[in-house]
Amino acid sequence: MRVGTPSTGDFGQQLRNLRVRAGYSQEALSQAAGVSVRALADMERGRTRGPQRLTVQALAEALTLDDAEAAGLEKSAAAGRPRPRGTTNSTGSGNLALPRDIRDFTARGPALARLLELAQHDDPDPAAVTVVAGQPGLGKTAFAVHAAHRLAPHFPDGQFALDLHGMDPEPATPRDALARLLGAVGVADAAIPADADDRAGLWRSLARERRMLLLLDNAGGESQVAPLLPGAGPSLTIVTSRHALAGLESVHRTDLALLRREEAVELLTRIIGPDRVRAEAQAARDLADLCGHLPLAVRIAGQRLLSRPHERLGKLVARLAAESRRLDGLQAGNLQVRAAFALSYRQLAPDSRTLLRRAALAAGGDFSPETAALLAGLTYDEAVACAEELTDAGLLQSDPDAERYRFHDLLRLYAAEQVESEDGPEVRDGVLDRTADWMLRRATAAALHFDVDHERTAPQSDPDPGRAPAGRDRARAWLEAERAQWLAALRRAHDAGRHRQVLDTAQAMHWFSDLNQHWEQWVEVFRRSADAARRLGSRQEEAVHLNYLAWAHNLCVHDPRAALTAADGALAAAGECADGLQQGWALGYGAGALHRLGRTEEAEERLREAARCLAPQESPQARLAELTILNSLGTLLRQSGRAAEALDIHRRSERICHAGVPGRTDEVIALYHAVARQQIGNDLAALERWHEAEAPLRQALAAFDAAQMPAWSGQARLDLGQVLGATGHPEARQTLLAARDTLAAMRSPRQTEATEALTALDALHAPDEAHSGGGAGAGAGAGTATTS
Repeated sequence: MRVGTPSTGDFGQQLRNLRVRAGYSQEALSQAAGVSVRALADMERGRTRGPQRLTVQALAEALTLDDAEAAGLEKSAAAGRPRPRGTTNSTGSGNLALPRDIRDFTARGPALARLLELAQHDDPDPAAVTVVAGQPGLGKTAFAVHAAHRLAPHFPDGQFALDLHGMDPEPATPRDALARLLGAVGVADAAIPADADDRAGLWRSLARERRMLLLLDNAGGESQVAPLLPGAGPSLTIVTSRHALAGLESVHRTDLALLRREEAVELLTRIIGPDRVRAEAQAARDLADLCGHLPLAVRIAGQRLLSRPHERLGKLVARLAAESRRLDGLQAGNLQVRAAFALSYRQLAPDSRTLLRRAALAAGGDFSPETAALLAGLTYDEAVACAEELTDAGLLQSDPDAERYRFHDLLRLYAAEQVESEDGPEVRDGVLDRTADWMLRRATAAALHFDVDHERTAPQSDPDPGRAPAGRDRARAWLEAERAQWLAALRRAHDAGRHRQVLDTAQAMHWFSDLNQHWEQWVEVFRRSADAARRLGSRQEEAVHLNYLAWAHNLCVHDPRAALTAADGALAAAGECADGLQQGWALGYGAGALHRLGRTEEAEERLREAARCLAPQESPQARLAELTILNSLGTLLRQSGRAAEALDIHRRSERICHAGVPGRTDEVIALYHAVARQQIGNDLAALERWHEAEAPLRQALAAFDAAQMPAWSGQARLDLGQVLGATGHPEARQTLLAARDTLAAMRSPRQTEATEALTALDALHAPDEAHSGGGAGAGAGAGTATTS
């Protein structure tokens, strides 16, 4: 023993002497030992007389004590600790020791850092409490235990863990839990009050003077937890629960997210070792993805592989790739993902259980309360209440901005299993049929808001007029948000042979589709509607929907060969039933496909034939079709080097717009006029009349932006950007950047043109080199109001 080192006596005085001898301030020793300054001050003043063994070990290491000195310091600390009582009622402190820490604990750095800040808080009123809540499998208990071990040196008066068994059939009562806590801090059995409120009061008074860390694991609800929380003082309480415990006041929240992919792979690496992960790096990443980055699932996969040291990761990946076998594959011994979900599922009220499992039948990545209500057979308000309960229980994730919900992938699989086991195929199919019928009726009504012939009758056809989207903006928002649902409903109706409903829905969609020509789904919509018309034996409707399909192939997925096939089919069907309007459209769509295939002369011939076919017809539909054909013909002529002829054609289109089309609103004609103005601007640019080109392009862009038509405005913005670049306008680069981003988001072929224009502008090329002939991507359907 070193000279002058006290070996006996008061722990606080002994610690102070050792610190002074080592030349440490309290702040320096705090940093070296990982013990807060406040805890050190409490120990040296005698407020904390018997710090826990882990704390003493940390102090001894920081002070570089030899074995004898460390033993002496521990002996002094032990003398000040509460004495265990010789009782048999399981209230002793030994039963509340922290569980064993997990050696391979991974990630959660920011959450641990926030808990460290709480551990060092200076304001004792109220005592610090954090709630760790979330979905099953997030590793809440593992995180809380690991954090408690990390923070132990900051709480020299003890670290206690109490499992409240909140998910058990008979959770721990606050009265019994308080008895265990009081016993842990040295209160004799005879001194523990009989009444729960008295126990809570005694617990709070004792906790006020102690710097303790309390882990309350697996809490069932606020009423179970609240009596156990210290009122004031320097303690820290960590509560874990599958419920949000939103009713607890003045508490901090520790939100645990899913692991990032690299974190999931790191956890797998720590379990099975780096050599196996390096040998199959891609399989490790795939395995993390199949586990949904859920810590429990990744751990189970890792433990399974650890028990089979010669099994390849790729083998487990292949097994889990099949959704029907995934939950079966995610079990290792008594660790099971399915069991973790089942524990929460059994706790739910009947309506919430029904909504959870039936919501797994929803299409797409998320769903609305409206969809959940239809699937579960509940009212809208009942569905909202159940969805919120499921969110609080960690079984659904709510969208931060909209009233929508989503599953974790593995939980969706579990919920779907419950549909099969509890509802069965007959009930499931009935639910899906009912929901599909409702969805298609709502989708049809919403789409009719954009149909110039039926806009005013849209609300009457809705299945729930009182809750129907009112006006175009809300109708559009609904159609976009529920795209996956109504598309799945259309598939179901088609497969079930409800062909008239398929046709009516697709017909209602055709004006709306023009606003969203970047949606690839239109190919499927119109392929199914064309097939439905064929099965009904209606050649006229088949011609209409084959034309829609040709449009979709041309503009939505940029497949001119498929577009030509559909257009030729439409032309044949229209010829059989002598439908001149559909013949004109079919010739136009076929010309657009031929143009994209480089067969320019054939495309021009078809466009001129289409114009001749449509000119004598007097219907409003024929006038709009003629406008489209003229715009397409002019575009083709410009791209063939005949810009002056193109300008004449587009001026003719503009004159038709100025004259108006009987039976069509000013808004519709304004859209066609905007298309003509865009093409006039491109014609002037091709003639190098740059300054004249700017105004019509700006007018077209403003109209497309106002109509919320990003696929159209992206192209107009590119055309304008190229003209501005040719004139040296300061807005050129910003305009081209915006155009490139929009076109990339739309997956438009013209995004390459935008990138090239930016490159040319940045390289300070000459204006005529930077300009690539505005409108190069506009064919017989692109940049034209193809609304039929």
